[in-house]
Amino acid sequence: MGPRGNQERRDHEQPLDRFLKTESLPAAKRVLTDLGLTAIDGACGVGGLWEPNPNHAASLEAFKNRCDQFATLGLTHIYAPTATTAKFTQDDYKTGADNMHAVGEIAKQFNLIAMAEAVRTSTFIATLPTLLRVTRAAAHPNMKPLLDCYHFWSGVNKLEDLDMIRPGEIGHVHFQDVPDMPRELFDNTTRLIPGDGVTPLIQILRTLASKGYAGPLSVELFLPKFQQGDPFEVAREIRQKAEAVMRQARVI
Repeated sequence: MGPRGNQERRDHEQPLDRFLKTESLPAAKRVLTDLGLTAIDGACGVGGLWEPNPNHAASLEAFKNRCDQFATLGLTHIYAPTATTAKFTQDDYKTGADNMHAVGEIAKQFNLIAMAEAVRTSTFIATLPTLLRVTRAAAHPNMKPLLDCYHFWSGVNKLEDLDMIRPGEIGHVHFQDVPDMPRELFDNTTRLIPGDGVTPLIQILRTLASKGYAGPLSVELFLPKFQQGDPFEVAREIRQKAEAVMRQARVI
């Protein structure tokens, strides 16, 4: 697993793992209940799940532990990004499909849907067509692709790639926008609230709806002004702008 994968793992481990250093899992569930929140999906924080690598067995064990935690918290979906910087050959994608099947088997034990998120900088799965190819080869009912609008539009995908999606195939959608600037300059800090950028979100949503996707849209932002802002005000702004885009797309 390359340094990018390690960074992804550290970033996603922190919130729940930090909480569990001093509190219990039931206490974490009470926080969600007390706030009136329904947790649906979460990043497992485990790297090396999809690509061939010598630490895959350990990654599966860590993933199983996270599935146990997420199931206890009431989640129904769990995902991991495809971040890696290693070099691969065409034969490695057969192993990738086998790895996805193994992840699906573990998720099934906890009544969870496991998902892979194509990361634009990945050297293994960076595009929607490749993600669909490998998840289909895995052929497991508990393994689905996750579509992230930022990675999709900022990467080397084409809008027409969405036509490849089969009805009911997408497990979850991350919903965000990007600014009008060279895509070469994009990074996590260039993710915007839906409607504030130039991503063709209306077309994306309409295509997803035509493919039968009616699940949640998770807005995933990393700018400090969002992370450090008042949670209620940030959520209010996101809901207002996101729903405006959804109304234009006629999906609400």
